[in-house]
Amino acid sequence: MPPSAPASARTPTFRRAYPASASQIRIVRADLRALLDGCPIAAEAILCASELAANAALHSESRKPGGTLTVNVAIRASDYVRIEVDDGGGPWAEPAADADRPHGLGIIATLASRWGITERDTGRTVWAQLDWPAG
Repeated sequence: MPPSAPASARTPTFRRAYPASASQIRIVRADLRALLDGCPIAAEAILCASELAANAALHSESRKPGGTLTVNVAIRASDYVRIEVDDGGGPWAEPAADADRPHGLGIIATLASRWGITERDTGRTVWAQLDWPAG
């Protein structure tokens, strides 16, 4: 289980399953734009969610016919935004380094204050947490 941020009544959450296809990533972004309206780290959180969802759709077992991915978001104003994407798991291969084209997880590592990957019997969860800026 990934380290969780504490939940409370002040932590709005979002959870939605999507068909695991690249065409759904724009819908993930649109859903999160509405959810994160007014959040000072909305653009960064949406980019992280987009990268995580794209990886799930393209590289996990979820990409098989009928596969899904689930996006979970928790927002704690003035503290953090946490994004988790659940997928069907499968073999994990580190991508070859390419200085001209950053990989999704490299983007996540740059933007998130912490992130990780949790393998489960039924799949995988990749998560990123972005700290809310002070002030």
